[in-house]
Amino acid sequence: MGAFKAFEDNGIEFDAVAGTSAGSLFGALYASGLKYEEMYSLTYNIKNSDFKHSKLGFLPSSLDRLQQIIKEVLPVSRIEELNMPYYAVAVDLKTGNEIHFNEGLISKVVTGSCAIPGVFLPVKYRDMTLIDGGVSNNIPADVLKSHGCDFVITIDCNCSRGGGTNSKNFLTQFTTSIGIMMVNNSKRGIKCSDIIICPELKRFKSLKINGKNDMIKEGYRATMALMPEIKKLFAGKYKKQ
Repeated sequence: MGAFKAFEDNGIEFDAVAGTSAGSLFGALYASGLKYEEMYSLTYNIKNSDFKHSKLGFLPSSLDRLQQIIKEVLPVSRIEELNMPYYAVAVDLKTGNEIHFNEGLISKVVTGSCAIPGVFLPVKYRDMTLIDGGVSNNIPADVLKSHGCDFVITIDCNCSRGGGTNSKNFLTQFTTSIGIMMVNNSKRGIKCSDIIICPELKRFKSLKINGKNDMIKEGYRATMALMPEIKKLFAGKYKKQ
């Protein structure tokens, strides 16, 4: 959200968006035409318990509540109704295939993309069993390049993936293990990104939204630091036209 605010403050607009996991959620908010202040207002009262609500900490939680939140905050229900081309990346557990959704129910597709194995239950949609797209493609810049985008700006909210942890908490150990596994499947997206924005978010817990205002400020800072490069990149495109 901090990155979106920085783009908005500088008049930067995009033609398409792709996202994996939480990126699919905020990508959908952006693609629906919501501005930063609207996003902030709509998401301000979201609580940690809206995502992780299993009574037993080691059991995966349902994402039904997140589905309901998405239905409440988005002005449209289907991907085809969004303001721009949008792609959400998930993996079908039945086939092992990486799926790039550009149509269908946003609430189902996004929650499927967010369903971290072992943390959240898979999401049933059509004849698929969807899990987090980060299992296969954590930075889907290649998806946008394959659909004709000239330049791709990536917001990488987990630049520290692959780092270890001293925590004895099961969920922290598990998500750290997932991050280590995701290092290799991020390489493709990094290679296809023209500019990568890397907010320093390591001090925040990945499964909690405590400190969200500080996270937003860091996203804004990291984006503004690269704004001269972003404007230079886009200026080259406009000069060619």
